[in-house]
Amino acid sequence: MEHEAHHHPTGHTDHESHEGHSGHGSGGASWAMAAQATLHCLTGCAIGEVLGMIIGTALGWGNGPTMVLAIVLAFFFGYALTLRGVLAAGLDFRSAFKVALAADTVSILVMEIVDNGVLLLVPGAMDAHLGDVLFWGALAFSLAVAFVVTTPVNKWMIGRGKGHAVVHRYHH
Repeated sequence: MEHEAHHHPTGHTDHESHEGHSGHGSGGASWAMAAQATLHCLTGCAIGEVLGMIIGTALGWGNGPTMVLAIVLAFFFGYALTLRGVLAAGLDFRSAFKVALAADTVSILVMEIVDNGVLLLVPGAMDAHLGDVLFWGALAFSLAVAFVVTTPVNKWMIGRGKGHAVVHRYHH
């Protein structure tokens, strides 16, 4: 639904404070749109998670430092994927960075909490090596659970003009 409001570089509109109370609810966001946003987030998170685990494991780091690196890289790649698209739409870096923060922070945070929480709960997953089926199976399972949990969060946010709805304003 397109409103005739001025869009600021941060992605907020002049009348945005009214959107959450206008009765539109999450009807403005389809499950397909939410799943697409979550898949975008999952891609960045998966790249960061796998790369962080590979680096940490290759360097012989313990579980804690390896997990921290994986989380940092998940945020980095999640934001980088959004930045690439928003910069291509013509925004300057500072504005694009603000859009990426607004679009991805909650989604990545939820995904990382769920993903890493699941990994911690799978017996032996944190001690599995890169060549172990358990390593890749637990990682795939944790990312799948994170996708299922994060999709409704993204649907709710997009329906309120938040999250990836901010990015969609720059895709024509």
